[in-house]
Amino acid sequence: MKKIRPENDPAYLKLYYEFRRKITDGIFSYGAKLPSKRVTADTYQLSVITVEHAYSLLEEEGYIEARERSGYYVSYRSEDLYQSGQAVFHSAAKEETDDENFPFSVLSKASRKVLSEYGEQLLVRTDGQGALILREAIAAYLARSRDIRVSPRQIVIGSGAEYLYTIITSLLGRHRIYGIEDPSYEKIRKIYRAEGVRLDKLKMGTNGIRTSELARTPASVLHVTPYRSLPTNTTADASKRREYVEWAETKNAYIVEDDYASEYSILSKPEQTLFSMSPENHVLYLNTFTETIAPSVRVGYLILPAEKTEEFLEKISFRSCTVSSLTQYVIAELLNSGSFERHINRVRRKRRREQK
Repeated sequence: MKKIRPENDPAYLKLYYEFRRKITDGIFSYGAKLPSKRVTADTYQLSVITVEHAYSLLEEEGYIEARERSGYYVSYRSEDLYQSGQAVFHSAAKEETDDENFPFSVLSKASRKVLSEYGEQLLVRTDGQGALILREAIAAYLARSRDIRVSPRQIVIGSGAEYLYTIITSLLGRHRIYGIEDPSYEKIRKIYRAEGVRLDKLKMGTNGIRTSELARTPASVLHVTPYRSLPTNTTADASKRREYVEWAETKNAYIVEDDYASEYSILSKPEQTLFSMSPENHVLYLNTFTETIAPSVRVGYLILPAEKTEEFLEKISFRSCTVSSLTQYVIAELLNSGSFERHINRVRRKRRREQK
């Protein structure tokens, strides 16, 4: 019999992840009937209640559907979604509707659990990079959702993207020329200029920075937002992402990949990140929980390239983490419990329906 190894996740979540992978990989194809709850319980040596919980999550997120007196059937169909490589444009107005807010009841429950379990431990200052429990949770989440495989050592927690931009200038230096998208998110330009950085504005095309602009720029740092560049709402396709990475490798330059709100991509498989295409040397990956949880949650994370991690950490070793322990532990709980991903999947399903 096949057993689920005891790890940090509860058994029902481990079963949920395994069946979700089998469904998205096509092992259980559209319309296929899943094994009954009792058969699955016997196979994995779990209780029927545990299996029922896992199946309920799969049904809630649209992977399967229950048919009365018949069982559970796969309802996930990848061909209904946009194909990879196609540019996707989003309406900012639609993305701020109330039914896309993170459930307050879930956030409240996670907060109570953290306060109960960790108590006065939450009063202790965390490591300068951020709480290990959160860095471990982020590393696990990125591995299963974005194919980004890093150690917690490579992750730095900070109070939002704007703060992390200042960290980046400390790491890469203010003597460099930073290439930014034109037009771009206004705060990117303002913060870099406040840090004394010289900027080169690179004109945007239909799927990212124009090739001619990449060829002519003297910049040695490129700050890009491949998922959704504001204010144009342009998404870089696979070929443009490869072009960015080849630019950095050819010039021995750096890329700051600002992946803000990429979790809400409606593609069945989100575009490959620049970081996963060049994880060793050239790409620093940046994301936040500001849009996915709440605007007041000023928490972001920066991932350092593997071969530069120790050098970069030495440069910022004197800094303290700017996010409270309580906030970090609550986000870790949301990630580890699956609550964060369930919310993301609900929003993605809603947006896919709106696109049809």
